[in-house]
Amino acid sequence: MTDLLYSEEEEALRAAVRDLLTDHCAPAGVIARTETDAPHDMPLWKSLAGGMGLAGLLVPEELGGQGAGHREAAVVLEELGRAVAPVPYLSSAVVATEALLECGADDLLTELASATTIGVLAVGLHTAPGVGCPAVRVEDGALHGELTGIADAAIADVLLVPADDGGLYAVPASAATITPQVSLDLTRPLARVTLDGVRGARRLGDAAPAVRRALRAAAGLLASEQLGVADWALTETVRYLKERKQFNRPVGGFQALKHRLAQLWLEVVHLRAAARAAADALACGEDTDVSVAVAQAYAAPVAVHATEEALQLHGGLGMTWEHPVHLYLKRAKADSIAYGTAGAHRSALAELVDLQAP
Repeated sequence: MTDLLYSEEEEALRAAVRDLLTDHCAPAGVIARTETDAPHDMPLWKSLAGGMGLAGLLVPEELGGQGAGHREAAVVLEELGRAVAPVPYLSSAVVATEALLECGADDLLTELASATTIGVLAVGLHTAPGVGCPAVRVEDGALHGELTGIADAAIADVLLVPADDGGLYAVPASAATITPQVSLDLTRPLARVTLDGVRGARRLGDAAPAVRRALRAAAGLLASEQLGVADWALTETVRYLKERKQFNRPVGGFQALKHRLAQLWLEVVHLRAAARAAADALACGEDTDVSVAVAQAYAAPVAVHATEEALQLHGGLGMTWEHPVHLYLKRAKADSIAYGTAGAHRSALAELVDLQAP
């Protein structure tokens, strides 16, 4: 029987990450960054990736990484979701790392693990695992084309670009034209990547298996980020309703609100089980596709519902720009279409378990 409870090591990792985020990722600071042209918190990323070594969590020890597994990465993503931290952990330490592991690009893995390089897979954030993705053209040894919706491309050092010859190429970000795109989630910016005759790109391996592996891991571990978002929304709403008084009694004492919070608590508990199951499946390699599809089919609606309830139950305070609840709602809504919608994952799950639509 798989043990989905958190181990002592995972709890220690959670405590360390939470302490760092508490000290260096205050909500007011995150909101202030979203109002600038540089929303990413690079000093925080250096502390997480370099100081704590989290950039190499999934990288083998012989390549300079931590040699940990997806369960540990899931714990980190829970805490990053709880803080809506504007760092490229999911895109670099998970997605790009998984693609490079599939290709066996040891030198780039070492650079990512050492936090000297940020890698980004040039596949749209909306792309689901197992679904074809746009690719650039290879003409006379040069790469041509445009890819849109690329998360964290603005701060990437190296782009992993799928091409129409079936290869995955490593392209220095300085060789591409990166244009910011409007994104609902202000803490995870998107960009358009344009390659206009880029030469000298290094072919790492076959794109199809690398992209498939990367997106599957991304979808599975994204559920843990969504869990962190939902858990923050529930915790903060309960705390606020205990303090807010109306008719000389705490608002949280009203039966109608108790029922709403109880229902939300059940949804978050179920989400935790699904997210943990997906992380464990990725770690052990058993029933991975099914566990990931289950987690993503459930995670998005719960995270969106939790943040919507938080916004509404905070009343007028929740509608202000100064309160961070809008950041969580936007992250939840953006995550609901990241790496496939809940509907897409339900359809995939139906095929995996031989349950055909009527």
